[in-house]
Amino acid sequence: MTASDPFVVKSRSPSGRVLILTLNRPKALNALSDGLFRQLNAYLAEADDDDTVASIVITGGDKVFAAGADIKELGANTFAAAYSRDALSSWQRVAAIRKPIVAGVAGYALGGGCELAMMADLLVCTPTAVFGLPEINLGVIPGAGGTQRLAHLIGKTRTMDMVLNDRKLSGKEAYDFGLASGLTKEGESVVAAATKVAEQLATKGALALQAGKEAVNACEWKR
Repeated sequence: MTASDPFVVKSRSPSGRVLILTLNRPKALNALSDGLFRQLNAYLAEADDDDTVASIVITGGDKVFAAGADIKELGANTFAAAYSRDALSSWQRVAAIRKPIVAGVAGYALGGGCELAMMADLLVCTPTAVFGLPEINLGVIPGAGGTQRLAHLIGKTRTMDMVLNDRKLSGKEAYDFGLASGLTKEGESVVAAATKVAEQLATKGALALQAGKEAVNACEWKR
């Protein structure tokens, strides 16, 4: 990857109805930098206003989803700097997208990577994917809604184990516990599997998809 390469690669499914956004920082295990988030949010905003896009896939490819926030970048920022630029707004914009998002997760989805995956409406992963929230080892906690979302998905006790004790979940466990909505078959590409789900969504009515997503999310956050 060179300095001119995009942090996020966008493509379309064969039908043209699914936008596929692939995180593209392989040497950094797709660490979530400010630059990556700017590109991701720009593409998501375009897709939300594009009538030719029915659904969206966010993936890191078939090796790794995202190993967390960019620690080097975080270390260079003071709290005041992060607060002044409203760092959490990048995450809020992902959650505000009206069209359905499918996450395709292989390899690590840790810290911010796990939180990003949980912002998707459906999550397809490989059985050997690894989900975790290891922020406790740095003396902090997940800061982008991960604690709340995870508790809704897998329950308080398991969430406590992950947040306080850095427990990791395999993809199979994530599916069994309700974090993932689907598992890949042996030898199946997670990108292909997630795109297949997104293509199924694309056959549904656009307004019904948006209304269904809004209704379910409203129910979750009003518990």
